[in-house]
This record gives sequence, C-alpha cells and structure tokens, in this order.
Amino acid sequence: MGRRSVRGAKVLMTGAASGIGRATALAAADAGALLVLTDIDADGLEDTAEMIREAGGTVLAARALDITDYDAVTSFTADVHAEHDSLDIVMNIAGASTWGTVENLEHRHWRRMVDVNLMGPIHVIENFVPPMIRAGRGGALVNVSSAAGLLALPWHAAYSAGKYGIRGVSEVLRFELERHGISVHLVVPGAVNTPLVRSFELVGVDKEDPRVRRLTAAFTKHAAAPEQVAAAILRGVERNRFLVYTSFDIRVGHWWARKFAFPYEFVVRRMGDRFNRLLASTGN
Repeated sequence: MGRRSVRGAKVLMTGAASGIGRATALAAADAGALLVLTDIDADGLEDTAEMIREAGGTVLAARALDITDYDAVTSFTADVHAEHDSLDIVMNIAGASTWGTVENLEHRHWRRMVDVNLMGPIHVIENFVPPMIRAGRGGALVNVSSAAGLLALPWHAAYSAGKYGIRGVSEVLRFELERHGISVHLVVPGAVNTPLVRSFELVGVDKEDPRVRRLTAAFTKHAAAPEQVAAAILRGVERNRFLVYTSFDIRVGHWWARKFAFPYEFVVRRMGDRFNRLLASTGN
C-alpha cells in the first residue's frame, strides 16, 4: 500500500529553499514529480523553483510562508487544492535547530523548536492529509525527524522536543493511514552538510571559540551531503520503509541504543560530561 514512486505524483515539499529540501525537490523533479514548494526564505525558494524549471521539471506552485503560521498554511492549502486538487505525497522537511543546556535555554528557544519542528509539520498534515484520504488514491507522508529524535544527544533537549514529537506523530499515523493506502516515512538524518550546520543557535556557548569551531568543523567533515539524504528519502518511499536512515552511523547507533541499554547510557553520559566541560570553559 502507499505511493511507491514520485513519478507523475503531485508532491508538496516544505523547506525547499535550501539543504535537504532543495536537494529532495531537485531529485524528485528529475524523477518526474509535479512539485508544490514552500519555504520561509522567498529568494531561496524562487531559486529552487527556477532551477527545477530550467532543468525541465514541473513546479505547480511555490509560495514563501512560515509553516508555524497556521492561517498561512491553510490559505496556501486552499489555493493549491482549488487549482490542483488533492496531492499525492506530502514531505515535511523544513526545520530549525537550537542547542543548549536547560539552565541556558530560555522559553523562546523551547517554543521555537516545538513550533517549527512539531507544530509546523502538524499544520501541514492537518491541512493536506485529510483531502488525500477523501480522494481515495492513497499516497505517502514523509516527515523529517533527526537522530535527535532517536537518541539522547547532549544539549539537544529543546531540539529533541520537536523531533521526538514528530516521531510519535509519525508512529501513530503509520498505522492510522495504512487503511487509506497512505504510507508514512520517518527520516532520521544524522549530520548533514546544510546551511543549518552553520546557522544553528548554540545557547550559552561562544560559537567563535576555537574549540567550538573545531567541533563544528569535525561535525561538518563527517556530515552527509544533502543529495545523499534526498536519495535516501526517495528510496525510502519506493521501498515503503517507515524508518529512513540517511547514514550508517545513525542506523548502528539506534540499534545499539535499543539492544545494549547500559553501554548506550554510559556513552551518552560520557558525551554529556565532555560537552559540559566545554560549556564550563567557553560559556558566556
């Protein structure tokens, strides 16, 4: 059951202006998808749409909006459905990242992580998925979570609040939507070399500190290319996989955490100690 190919499918993609969203939009267009694109970055979104059209792909609609704005998402949905009817595949890719320990995080950090990484996708789901059900043609729903939606990574409490949340939503909808022929896919990337690597907010730590810069550089060095993640997403839909890993290390880490709880907890604590020492020596 579910939509196994993007060819000829009407595909919504959030976060299409850069990173994983842009790479997936380009890959889907190359595979024959008919795209509906959105992102908060109007210029980046326009560039993505132009790249697709220049390569001979089809963009049915593109509109810059903030997915945390329910009314904006609802208005966009109404316009898309009025012109193109219900869609076949919905991909929630847009996201934001803020890291920090609980004593440094402020309410606004927690709120933003939940709004962007959980409520934003929910706004998209509640607007676009019910019409897919009523259309009766089946389809697919793709939600991008994170390794931080599987593992207890240091300083990721606020970020994980949203990413674990969308994991839970996806787990329930996986079974709920099955009877309607709509497959659900949860993407769990580790490090990905996108603008988010350079723009993420690190609360309570000087990002320009040489030690932090070395840590960020090491993170980037081992990060997967957005194109690699895009290929994994499309392959996950084609093969009807619920959990879509984009790198081997996260697959192994998740397996290890489930099978060997004590060693996993030991390593997580050691990681936390290391990060906390860094925080103590570099904090503002």
